[in-house]
Amino acid sequence: MGSSEYDEKTLRTETRHHVEVSTKEVDTAAALIGDAGEIDPAEAIRIRKKIDRHILPLMCVLYWVQFMDKTTLGSSAILGITTATHLTTNQYNWLGTIFYLSYLVFEYPQNLALQKFPVGKWMSINIFVWSVALCCHAACTNFAGLFIVRLILGMCEGSITAGFMIVSSMFYTRNEQTLRVGYWFLMNGTAQIISGFISFGSLHIHTSNFEPWQWLMIITGAITFVTAICFLLFFPDSPTNAWFLTPKERALAVIRIKENQTGVENKHFKKEQYALSGLVQEMINADWCEKNICRMIEALLDPKTWMFALFSALDNVPNSLTNQRALIVSSFGFTNLQTTLLGCVDGVIEIVTIWTGVNIAARFPNSRAYVGFVYFIPNLVGVIVINTLPWSDKVGLLFGQWLTGVGTTGFVLSLSWLSSVTAGHTKRITTNAIMLGAYCVGNAAAPFMWQAKYKPRNHVPWTIIGICYGLCMLLLLAIRFHLDRQNKLRELEPHDEQYDDVYIERVNEDGTIDEIKVEKEFLDLTDQQNRDFRYVL
Repeated sequence: MGSSEYDEKTLRTETRHHVEVSTKEVDTAAALIGDAGEIDPAEAIRIRKKIDRHILPLMCVLYWVQFMDKTTLGSSAILGITTATHLTTNQYNWLGTIFYLSYLVFEYPQNLALQKFPVGKWMSINIFVWSVALCCHAACTNFAGLFIVRLILGMCEGSITAGFMIVSSMFYTRNEQTLRVGYWFLMNGTAQIISGFISFGSLHIHTSNFEPWQWLMIITGAITFVTAICFLLFFPDSPTNAWFLTPKERALAVIRIKENQTGVENKHFKKEQYALSGLVQEMINADWCEKNICRMIEALLDPKTWMFALFSALDNVPNSLTNQRALIVSSFGFTNLQTTLLGCVDGVIEIVTIWTGVNIAARFPNSRAYVGFVYFIPNLVGVIVINTLPWSDKVGLLFGQWLTGVGTTGFVLSLSWLSSVTAGHTKRITTNAIMLGAYCVGNAAAPFMWQAKYKPRNHVPWTIIGICYGLCMLLLLAIRFHLDRQNKLRELEPHDEQYDDVYIERVNEDGTIDEIKVEKEFLDLTDQQNRDFRYVL
């Protein structure tokens, strides 16, 4: 396609089987693959491995870094930050909350930016800014200063998970997404291990004007800065322009994910993907809606959007343990040095459980909900153990807390599941923003249940956490039931031929025009518009 350009105007309907379409309305991959054929399975595997080698290590490193940076507050709690900056319990809780409130406020703008600008470059800018903000923690001497840098941290980190969900859906098939999302998410566990050793090392740094918690911030900030440079230089924005793929391989990489029926991306914000669908839409004057942009977002009307969002909010109330874990373990009677090293065990548990969970879900088709349900059971057991064991049994209480880390697998599966059951780029970034916004709500509200009056047993927050785990288990089953029902209803519908014959025109340098058929999978249709779309379970 190097010697051709694409007409950006709405194309004319030359024959009865053509459908008017602008190249702005189709997925970016449509222009790349044209009328290319199918891909050989062996070639598909070769390209997948090449993609894995070039983007998966960077994604894993960045997710390790972002989680490590996010949890520096919890690590610093036993390194002296509360004393040095004169923090009260309530102020410490606010520092955890403001991160997620900022994450929440900027989540939707971040998703819009991820659609408008190159994904890799936009994430690189955010990584650089938060590396500077992290280093600035070391210069803070009071609550106000920490409040500001934590706010900036939340604003920037809001681009990462959303960006990774988009990238995963652009480069991988739906089944592959389950594994890849699991692989980069389990780096949270790696972060806990490495952060534990860095904290342990920081405790042994003795300088007159610099405390261990300040060294922790500088060290992690420097690591983040190096990661930002690597991302800027090496991370691709899309398979359509990936630097490590040849032009032919780019086309094949796109064809490889054809089965997703979600396309790659579309840089134009499409308000019709935000429109009322079906009978409700027909009841509203189309011209009036077009001029006044009065249509409700399709994503907001989709029940599964809010089911995933509710799951995300409830599942992340227990995530407040991120900043409380070190304080809780220390309250069991362990020393600061022991507490920093014991935090590594939490990381090992998260790595093992996520890795096993996503592999089981990938091996057995349509098992996401069931796997997530089973992995929540140890969490409930852990809550019961912590609430019932005598306070003198510090080893038993420690094991109870470790058990509450197993259920992280459920949230990991929900991230890849949502990307797999949502089509249409504009709709996908909207549902991602809603789910991650709910993630922020759960994380922002939860720190305030850890009140001084509940210490040391913390029966109230642990009971709330147990209730949240139970509701999450039920929600996973409810989501599966809803999607399975939608699939069965679609099986009963007649075949929809509306998008079977859609063409774009390619204007060559010599003035001749080629008509290129665009497959339905690359028309940037939503999962509701494409009646051939089937939801994975």
